[in-house]
Amino acid sequence: MRKVNIITDCTSDLIPELIEKYEIRVLPLYINFGDKSYRDGIDLSTEELYKMVDQYKTLPKSAALPPQVFRDTFAEYPDDEDIIFMGIGKKFSGTYQNAILASQDFTNVYVVDSANLSSGIGLLILKMCKFREEGLSAKEIVEKINVIAPKVRTQFSINTLTYLHMGGRCSGTSRIFGTMLKIKPIIKVVDGEMIVAKKPHGKYIKALDALLDYIYDDKVNLDMDYVMVTHSLADEDAIYLKKELREHIPGINILETRASGVISTHCGPRTIGISYIVDDESVK
Repeated sequence: MRKVNIITDCTSDLIPELIEKYEIRVLPLYINFGDKSYRDGIDLSTEELYKMVDQYKTLPKSAALPPQVFRDTFAEYPDDEDIIFMGIGKKFSGTYQNAILASQDFTNVYVVDSANLSSGIGLLILKMCKFREEGLSAKEIVEKINVIAPKVRTQFSINTLTYLHMGGRCSGTSRIFGTMLKIKPIIKVVDGEMIVAKKPHGKYIKALDALLDYIYDDKVNLDMDYVMVTHSLADEDAIYLKKELREHIPGINILETRASGVISTHCGPRTIGISYIVDDESVK
């Protein structure tokens, strides 16, 4: 059986313990402030990112990994081992397409579109690891992940629309930007893109409860391997969500993770989300 190497990028927002346990390789994307470039999570933390935003009064730009970085990375592995790369969805970044370009120089590389971001990717990476432990080949793993990817549910609450609106990556933000002080929108990933799904008014607790309503509606079909609560400096909100989830869904396995700098660049502080997979017997 050929060895299967799993590579992702920093936007998958997995905790270091799982990255080490499953020997997942994580490639950093870049965050640019003016003419200075930083490797996410290596040269710049999320906390430092927000301090720089306050200091320079401007938002940074994130940058995709260039094809040559992928070529150099893939070339490190022997020809008798397989490689699966899955990072941020192709509609969110040029990273996917650059990985595809690089993979054309190799016969042992599989590039998968997560059609997702943040821990929505992380959930799929953990499924890959599970299938690898079960002895599946790279081709079999990719086939299963392509079936599961549309079953990932990712939704998150935004405390400030400034980051998302200026990034221009979410449909519908311009229509509510003028009233953003009263609205704490729920953003969902649908068909590989972000949309404004709900627009709770008033206190932020309403937005958190709206997030919970989504997973409660799906709890009968919930894949119980992992449920992710991922946030950008929203520790108290994470405590609230985890408490409510454990009370309403017995046996739930919650993993709290922190949003990477690239994700935080587009969503802003106190963003928090819940990601999970809708269960399906055909992909177990």
